[in-house]
Amino acid sequence: MVMTAQGRLPRHTPAEDHPLPRTPREFFESLPPTLRLRAEIIDGNLILSPSGSPQHARIARRLSRALIPVEDGNDWESFSGDVDICIEGPRDIAVPDYCLVRMNAPLWGDREILSSGLVMAAEVVSPGSKKMDHTVKPGIYAACGIPIMLIIDPVASPPMITILSDPENGTYRTTTDAPLGKPVRIPAPVDFELDTSIFL
Repeated sequence: MVMTAQGRLPRHTPAEDHPLPRTPREFFESLPPTLRLRAEIIDGNLILSPSGSPQHARIARRLSRALIPVEDGNDWESFSGDVDICIEGPRDIAVPDYCLVRMNAPLWGDREILSSGLVMAAEVVSPGSKKMDHTVKPGIYAACGIPIMLIIDPVASPPMITILSDPENGTYRTTTDAPLGKPVRIPAPVDFELDTSIFL
């Protein structure tokens, strides 16, 4: 608390202490880190969504465990739905359900990994995220050059996995679809055969 020379409190409004955010980016940066919502900026729009279900988190965790040999063999690390990715260029923020990252990847500030540090991003589809995961995020991840994207869709009929690779000019040139339950090959730089029965 600051007093004036005359011993009176200065007149001010609360907005002077904490100005209101003017952009989605400023609003994102003002959110408390303990907020139980996933906050992303996609195409300049702030999108808030609830935390995933236990099944959603379980699939991301099983993917993380399956890829431990890949991490260890390449000196990479992974995060499951708990790290913000700064999309270089527009500075949008994405929160993949899982991401495989080069060790000591560059950061934007102290809370976001720059997208150039990612080797792979994965999204687990929920009923409310189909369009975002299948249509919007592949374009975002390809445009910033993330080599591989996985889309694990347990709500499709039948449940499916899609592997996207070879990004060029904002799109992934190679797409592989397979029903969950069968092994699929994740191409280089990951270069790993994934048993997708772990997601069932």
